[in-house]
Amino acid sequence: MANPFELRGKRLLVVGLARTGVTTAQFCAARGARVTATDARSESEIGEATKSLRAAGVNLEFGGHIEKTFLEQDLIIPSPGVPADAPLLQAARAKGVTIWSEIELADRFLKGRMIGITGSNGKTTTTSLIAHILKSAGVPTILAGNIGTPLISQVEQTNDQTITVVELSSFQLELIDTFRADISVFLNLTPDHLDRHHTLEAYGAAKARIFENQTESDSAVLNADDPATRPYAPAKPQVFWFSRKQRVAQGAFVRENEIVFRQDGKDETILTLQDIPLAGGHNVENVLAAVAAARLAGAPAAVKCYRDMAGRAQSADLTPGKRQAGRTSSRDSTQGPARPLRMWYCGAAQEGSDHVF
Repeated sequence: MANPFELRGKRLLVVGLARTGVTTAQFCAARGARVTATDARSESEIGEATKSLRAAGVNLEFGGHIEKTFLEQDLIIPSPGVPADAPLLQAARAKGVTIWSEIELADRFLKGRMIGITGSNGKTTTTSLIAHILKSAGVPTILAGNIGTPLISQVEQTNDQTITVVELSSFQLELIDTFRADISVFLNLTPDHLDRHHTLEAYGAAKARIFENQTESDSAVLNADDPATRPYAPAKPQVFWFSRKQRVAQGAFVRENEIVFRQDGKDETILTLQDIPLAGGHNVENVLAAVAAARLAGAPAAVKCYRDMAGRAQSADLTPGKRQAGRTSSRDSTQGPARPLRMWYCGAAQEGSDHVF
């Protein structure tokens, strides 16, 4: 983050005018870039957004994409739904045009720290839990990314004290360059989006780019119970694990009836399994990952008060027993009865102190 990039005078193309594309075009135009935005849809299909884009000085192309436009740019920002290997992007790349995802551009302007979460299942749940834990602990927290709010739209809200919690899809991660999260979470890996990534290996590699630019001072959190995820454990950042089946050397795990966080040889009991009213073993994993990330970010260990999260569950589609984002984990995902969701997190007392999926 805070990797300065001068937009003024740059010839910049935004491909796709859904929420991320519109926000990116406005962001870049406001900083002096010479922005063109292109969409295969007609102007009438895109609607009111075209007025604000024109007012911002953005040149608009509708009803298809023009190769010449792609080849004349300094930088292209495709929307997440645009395949990285689309022929026009390949042609631009061959001409030396830089192609980044929106999160790469946003990262160069963000301040503060970042927690990034990716995985095939549970991203939205875990991202929401982490953000709630941090907010309850009094940490200035911003929630963004694949969860529904473009990261670039939150740049102006960040400062040196904020922690931005970002849900990240493989589509966003495959076009990064220097993007770096201070804490990166890789939840699990199951076959998905193979129509775009073609193989499970390519899909996993795109997800694992979340670790690519981390340093020795950063942290990586992975699922010790997922054999597909374990091989992606990175070399540079400090590695922490989460498991509901075994004790881990560093990270969060289940011991008898308790969720425990272990770091530097010290164990902290965070809460009991009965304190988690989300049905299914997969939600225990989500809570374990959230606990690990939140503790690494400095949230309190003690859970001293509880807050009703039913309203948040509805907005994030976290109702137990429902398939998240149109699919579900293969691990006990339908276990237990559905019931109103109440999240039992509040860090009040510290011990000793349009997107695609």
